[in-house]
Amino acid sequence: MPGNNYNCTPLTPRSRLERLLRERELRKSSRYVQPTEEGNNKEGDQFLNDVEQFCNEEDLSDTSRAFTEEQPFRQRLLVVANRLPVSAVREGVDSYHLEISVGGLVSALLGVKEFDTRWIGWPGVNVNDDAGQEALTKALAEMRCVPVFLDEDIVNQYYNGYCNNILWPLFHYLGLPHEDRLATTRSFQSQFDAYKKANQMFADVVNKYYEEGDIVWCHDYHLMFLPKCLKEYNSNMKVGWFLHTPFPSSELHRTLPSRSELLRAVLAADLVGFHTYDYARHFVSACTRILGLEGTPDGVEDQGKLTRVAAFPIGIDSERFIRALELPEVQDRMKEMQERFAGRKVMLGIDRLDMIKGIPQKILAFEQFLEENPHWHDKVVLLQIAVPTRTDCPEYQKLTSQVHEIVGRINGRFGTLTAVPIHHLDRSLDFHALCALYAVTDVALVTSLRDGMNLVSYEFVACQASKKGVLILSEFAGAAQSLGAGALLVNPWNITEVAASIGYALDMPADEREKRHQFNFKHVTTHTSQEWAATFVSELNDTIVEAQLRTKQVPPVLPNDVAVDCYSKANNRLIILGFNATLTEQVDALGRGGQIRELELQLHPNLKEHLKKLSDDPKTTLVVLSGSARDVMDKNFSEYNMWLAAENGMFLRLTTGEWMTTMPENLTMDWVDSVKHVFEYFTERTPRSHFEVRETSVIWNYKYADVEFGRLQARDLLQHLWTGPISNASLDVVQGARSVEVRAVGVSKGAAIDRILGEIVHHKGMKAPIDYVLCIGHFLAKDEDVYKFFEPELPSESLPTAGALLSTSQRPSSLPKSSSSRVASGSKAFRYKKQRSLSIIERREIEFASGDPWRPWRPSDRISLHEGSSVLDLKSDNYFSCAVARKRSSARYLLKTSDDVVDLLSDLADHSSLPST
Repeated sequence: MPGNNYNCTPLTPRSRLERLLRERELRKSSRYVQPTEEGNNKEGDQFLNDVEQFCNEEDLSDTSRAFTEEQPFRQRLLVVANRLPVSAVREGVDSYHLEISVGGLVSALLGVKEFDTRWIGWPGVNVNDDAGQEALTKALAEMRCVPVFLDEDIVNQYYNGYCNNILWPLFHYLGLPHEDRLATTRSFQSQFDAYKKANQMFADVVNKYYEEGDIVWCHDYHLMFLPKCLKEYNSNMKVGWFLHTPFPSSELHRTLPSRSELLRAVLAADLVGFHTYDYARHFVSACTRILGLEGTPDGVEDQGKLTRVAAFPIGIDSERFIRALELPEVQDRMKEMQERFAGRKVMLGIDRLDMIKGIPQKILAFEQFLEENPHWHDKVVLLQIAVPTRTDCPEYQKLTSQVHEIVGRINGRFGTLTAVPIHHLDRSLDFHALCALYAVTDVALVTSLRDGMNLVSYEFVACQASKKGVLILSEFAGAAQSLGAGALLVNPWNITEVAASIGYALDMPADEREKRHQFNFKHVTTHTSQEWAATFVSELNDTIVEAQLRTKQVPPVLPNDVAVDCYSKANNRLIILGFNATLTEQVDALGRGGQIRELELQLHPNLKEHLKKLSDDPKTTLVVLSGSARDVMDKNFSEYNMWLAAENGMFLRLTTGEWMTTMPENLTMDWVDSVKHVFEYFTERTPRSHFEVRETSVIWNYKYADVEFGRLQARDLLQHLWTGPISNASLDVVQGARSVEVRAVGVSKGAAIDRILGEIVHHKGMKAPIDYVLCIGHFLAKDEDVYKFFEPELPSESLPTAGALLSTSQRPSSLPKSSSSRVASGSKAFRYKKQRSLSIIERREIEFASGDPWRPWRPSDRISLHEGSSVLDLKSDNYFSCAVARKRSSARYLLKTSDDVVDLLSDLADHSSLPST
């Protein structure tokens, strides 16, 4: 079977975890082990041979094999971000001055050297003329960068509008803008349209430079639509998406008008990464609650397609900072600052001047510390570097004025003629000055109100090898997950707590400072940006491998033309159709279209004409096989000439006749009342849930309830059932996506189909064998045995002895294959039906065959009924089983939605024969 060939050598990684661990060790060895004189790394070669062997055994595509062949040779990595890592300034018609930009992503990826990296992004300048664009493209190419040119209007609507005014505040828990709400609402759609257009422009550039085997790594909230655009261009493209900000809880994200579109666009990626587990958990929760998808430990699953979601804490190039401390210019600056602040403890804050950085809270906490500790007035200084950002925004201008006011008040209150407690700078520092400042600092203070990671804390730790200063870190910064054990974690909103932590940090014993520093220093120097990127790419490559293995188990999409062609050539056709989610219109996964309306199953309006043609075709027998009650079936299909099988086939009628039951006589329903009481109890406890009592089953549905709460209630309900009313009963409990159904053992569509088929053949007096079968449905796993029933190529089952008594659930679900591939109706019916109590239909047929209803039944009666005739003459090519919107299925083919069912039945109707008049 595909996916089970793991007969590899012991050195071959057998699981995803093994493969990742081996690759991690290989990266380490390639970093620290020098090649032999022959220039070969034997361990690396062996690993590559092992991986290649694994790929050969798994029969993976060329795309995955390209990974194993190219990775050690600097696999191409296309990093796509809103901004390029360089800033461009135009100096003439065809000349530009380029400088490396600052920023967390740039700092992190500067140390990535294992990949042949290309950057794709907006250069940050508006270039409208062709000559300027050509010159800038040529200049950036020398720095391995590719520009995406956006016009001024797109930048204003996409970047300044949707990204900065909508997504950024929402992702940092500031919510959607409240001021001037009407104007914001009116412009929201145009901003969102510009956002999608800009993402498509990025995708066009990526597609232009993409080569087979490349990895495309999309970054941040600016490019949430990019994975979808790229996958539409090339579904085999390896696409990862990483968010550098927090991801809010689902309750906050659901306020976003475009919530569903953004989530689905991101889910097009193969791997979605976040800095912390909390952010990943929020994303999965949003997909579950907003999209109604299934969250798994590995990510989010949508009809068999799994998008892996994981946490990848970013790092820095720690060696760059450690080496910088040895430079003469850095040593000189360190000495200068040590002399400048001699006799005083140095506290440091480095932040962008932003609402989320908590600069006012930090300064107010420092003020309270000075109030409570007068003896520290002349012995401590706070150096606050506030890098200006978005200086044209009124909110940021207001924040700047607020910070300046607080700093001025504190300096005026606690300062002297020769010294002030706070040194505040509204500008950035060059790299060497920054390293020197980190190195002389005693206490670093990071009080972010909400931060994706905050690499300032990492940079501070990397420069503290000799000083071993203390890090005070906000618990709302992503870095708190990684450095929390060595830092003093604080709630920045609690001014008193932060002030107390400042006092504790300044008075901390040397041995405790040493232990805390060593813990953080080890983490910073081992979890580097290089390791972060390599881990992400390794996970992405392995996710592709797993996806391809999983894809082998997904049925292919039904080839409509082949199915229609076989249909047109057949002489006696049988079409079996499900009802719910097969012949109905598509509905919202979470029932937002109206619970009351969706509970009333109605035939898809576009199907009525096609069903009429098919049902009137004398060569076609149409059966609707559903779990719905009889009245629902009558309401929707009574006008057609077809067979209706209600309640999973337990009731059957031709639309021109009366309902009859196919239930075995020994089927009892004494358990219904006790199960009903349990379902009533949980319906009262679970808002928007409901239950339905049918003639052969009881169903509790929580599709419209809160997803998480519904699952918890379903788990509790099952415990109540197993320990109570059904503990000793012969019942089946069938779990759907958001439902629990209790049935008598053996009640399933597959178990009923042979009885239904026998009645149809008997009623029609069918002489010509059935030579074409089409079976379509959105069935539960329990009912998918109906697909296997008609499989002509399954091996024959050995016949049981005449005295063997098997329950219906133990009955073989497939037709035995005779040597002539022709299945006799008599032998088929006898093989299955002699093993259980007879239904009313069976009894009537036996009485009819014998001519004496009182004569004891003998097995030969069933055979003599159709002796010499055939029920099926079904070749494999003429059998089409199709699952609707279920990629995990035993069906041969897949139809994605009920709209695809409409299209297929329309084509079949066009090839149907008109009844003779």
